[in-house]
Amino acid sequence: MADTKATPSKEEKKTPFTKGLKAEFRKIIWPSKDDLTKQTIAVVSISIALGIIISLIDMVLQYGINFLVK
Repeated sequence: MADTKATPSKEEKKTPFTKGLKAEFRKIIWPSKDDLTKQTIAVVSISIALGIIISLIDMVLQYGINFLVK
């Protein structure tokens, strides 16, 4: 016997996905404005500090290589 079940349409296939998506969005806990500000300041300050450290290491290595070559 042939299977009489029709294939679901595109809209029927999207329904479980959108329901799951909405359920997952309800689980998200968004940070407060104070937490977001503190985390942003931490990321920016660490990025600046690492940039300074990397540039200092680069200058020292460049000076050392130039000293050895000349």
